Amino acid sequence: MNTLPFSVRLELEGWELFWARFTVVEDKPDELAELKQQVVERVRTRIGETAAISSIPAVAEMRKLFRAAGCDPTRYRPASEALLRRLVKGADLPKIHPLVDVNNCLSAECAVPCCVMTEGTVGSELIWRQGREGESYESLRGPFNLAKKPLLLDEQGPLDTPITGGIRVKVRPDTTQAWLVAYLPRAAVSVDQVWDSLGAFGCVSGIEIERFESTV
Repeated sequence: MNTLPFSVRLELEGWELFWARFTVVEDKPDELAELKQQVVERVRTRIGETAAISSIPAVAEMRKLFRAAGCDPTRYRPASEALLRRLVKGADLPKIHPLVDVNNCLSAECAVPCCVMTEGTVGSELIWRQGREGESYESLRGPFNLAKKPLLLDEQGPLDTPITGGIRVKVRPDTTQAWLVAYLPRAAVSVDQVWDSLGAFGCVSGIEIERFESTV
């Protein structure tokens, strides 16, 4: 297995971070569209109705971890839970970018928040901790207060929170390589489970997927 080119220190208990590097090697829009539809159908079959989402072990454990970090998951839903709710209500996985689309497939399949960060936007020393008073960033939703939120950051500041992604690391139309991080509740989801799901996606999406592990 490959070793990450940056260090990652976990300061929040109960979490595990899964890492992979995505590289677009082939354009397969039809195959990717079919993959997304299959994922959506599995989600709807498995869950059935929105009331059942909270009983999914990964979702229940994620809520516990949010609360432990000082964040109310009913006010600030984990991105994965929000995605599952949209899918069960009838929405489809949108076409955004192959790297983002596979990221969303993984989040829906495993019921965990995931993020893809454009290659070159990540520093050399990463920390996973509780956000502090005064910390904020420009998110995909606009300015976002990061105090008491689970937070991934590097030497330059915030990178991502598993609630809404950050503009700084956003995948652009010309992005061909990115780092994926999946935020796992250790009590409910293992890195091997995530890898098994992700490995199947790479075969049909036109994306080369390399698994990495942290040395810290």
